[in-house]
Amino acid sequence: MATSGMTKPAWKLQEIVAHASNVSAVALGRSSGRLLATGGEDCRVNLWSVDKPNCIMSLTGHTSPVESVRFNPSEKLVVAGSQSGSLRVWNMEEAKIQRTLMGHKANICSLDFHPYGDFVVSGSLDTNIKLWDVRRKGCVFRYKGHTQAVRCLRFSPDGRWLASSSDDHTVKLWDLSAGKLMAEFADHTGPVQIVDFHPNEYMLASSADRTVRFWDLEKFQPVGCVEGEATPFRSILFSSDGSCLFCGGRDALRVYGWEPERCFDTVPVAWGKVADLSICNNQLIAVSTAQSNVSSFVVDLNRVKMTGSGSQGHHPQDTPVSQPTTKTSPLRRNYERPSTTCSKPKRVSPTSDDEEKDSRTEIENPEEYKELFQPRSAISRTPPRNSEPFPAPLEEESTTVKESVPPVSEAVVLIPASKKNSEQLHRPPVATSTPIVCHDPPSAPILPSRPPVISATRNEPIGLKVADFLPVVKGSYPMEVSDEESISQIRKGHDTMCMVLTSRIQNLNVVRAVWSTGDVKTSMDSAVAVNDLSVVVDLLNIINQKASLWKLDLCLTVLPQIDKLLQSKYESYMQTGCISLKLVLQRFLPLITDTLAAPPSVGVDISREERLTKCKQCYKQLRSLAPLVKNRTSLTGRYGSNFRELHLLMSGLE
Repeated sequence: MATSGMTKPAWKLQEIVAHASNVSAVALGRSSGRLLATGGEDCRVNLWSVDKPNCIMSLTGHTSPVESVRFNPSEKLVVAGSQSGSLRVWNMEEAKIQRTLMGHKANICSLDFHPYGDFVVSGSLDTNIKLWDVRRKGCVFRYKGHTQAVRCLRFSPDGRWLASSSDDHTVKLWDLSAGKLMAEFADHTGPVQIVDFHPNEYMLASSADRTVRFWDLEKFQPVGCVEGEATPFRSILFSSDGSCLFCGGRDALRVYGWEPERCFDTVPVAWGKVADLSICNNQLIAVSTAQSNVSSFVVDLNRVKMTGSGSQGHHPQDTPVSQPTTKTSPLRRNYERPSTTCSKPKRVSPTSDDEEKDSRTEIENPEEYKELFQPRSAISRTPPRNSEPFPAPLEEESTTVKESVPPVSEAVVLIPASKKNSEQLHRPPVATSTPIVCHDPPSAPILPSRPPVISATRNEPIGLKVADFLPVVKGSYPMEVSDEESISQIRKGHDTMCMVLTSRIQNLNVVRAVWSTGDVKTSMDSAVAVNDLSVVVDLLNIINQKASLWKLDLCLTVLPQIDKLLQSKYESYMQTGCISLKLVLQRFLPLITDTLAAPPSVGVDISREERLTKCKQCYKQLRSLAPLVKNRTSLTGRYGSNFRELHLLMSGLE
């Protein structure tokens, strides 16, 4: 075991390929800090141990990309919300899907489990917040008040309140027992991405972009504000004892205090887009995402300054900081964690102040809601899983990136024992949760079992096939490959790829020179002229982010390129084409149809004639795209829903 003077305060644990497509949701278990759930555009939810490279369990049932995931406090249940607005709850101990909850009209952006009851809350792009009874498969309460997407939801530690943050720049605090809005905090100047309750005191932290604010929940007043950071905070988490707040930026962990607000410590960690934080064995566990990959990181909290006089910057690595044992009395009241939930709820008065603010709640099932916060005789709470801390690598050692083994196919391939040793050099290790069954004699084939796949239509796990770990092999067993042959295979096409990338950077420099003049239309013309579709995609990805850049002239240039993108074999090209076509239809289709339907002008109006000509050309190009869009509406998953939306928008062409 290395001493603290020889190890880093933070290190990368591993990196896995979590899904076959982009990862769109990640959550750590707060009880153990070791269980990880990932949701992807492949419509699956995969479960992992943060220090193991193999998928423990793959959950199916959603038919659209998974947008958010969350464990319950005991880590026996996991809930996932999809792009279509549906929720699914899986029981991991019984290996079956427990509930399918329908009701939202758009993407599920945020989820949280009640700390004591069998209830889950969901926030959506449709601006609604819904409280669901997991036992009875129904929505019992709806909170309405946000005007934009609800990005984060958190129950208070005692289960009495609910905090919500939104793209409308506000944080709202809801009283669950009274069924009404308690307070609204509107000091943020941007979308509020995340909120977190203090574990003991009546206090809340919220983060929007590069700002963190602290709120007193007794006086409903601001406590402090941290501003002016170089990078946005992706995730925040109070320490276990509530002495500080951990904030994950792109390249560092920052540790803040309040009253007065100050930075206790800064720990450089190149973890990128931090998705979630958890604490286990005095170590901070973090996960980040990049396309289809998920990386896990560890920060040794024994070597992080979590209290003090406000000195900034990370202390010397060879001087561990001991935490003080004395505790100051809290400035605010502490939460009471009873063995029951809140008192009997009250119906909201139609003339209450919160309704006047258009922030209201709606009880959708009054009979079930009456039991929502009633006392219970006993509450099942699973204690955290105790285990050893993650060991830190020596500073001179590099962290090995482990390859994950997601389930991919159903075919069966048997591995001869004679090939076992050589194949271990090229294949990822088999997880301990997928035992290898050996047969006598030792030369007989071995067959690993598959990570269980919990389907919406099955109640039992599905076995793992060896082919899930290897490419499908037809005929005989795979042959042993020498190092020279492996290197030769890798080098194939290397020169061609270098030529392609060199050509692409040259084309991008040409477009960049035109882009610097500020002429978007000419920039797109130059991108089309170099005859490199990848450059067109790069430029469209920028233009799509700002709809005001689009003009009718630009549509004439882009629409023929959209036709090529929608027929591309690359998913990213197809996605960019869908976004661009959607912008054209939303912004210009009414103008095109109105212009074409207008009666002829009297006299000479050159500008009107030019606009009419452009509208005719755009209309012709859109009509030529209509059959392609219609044919793609039968696709399943994310792209099918995109094409169905485009087909509805194009109905105005008729």
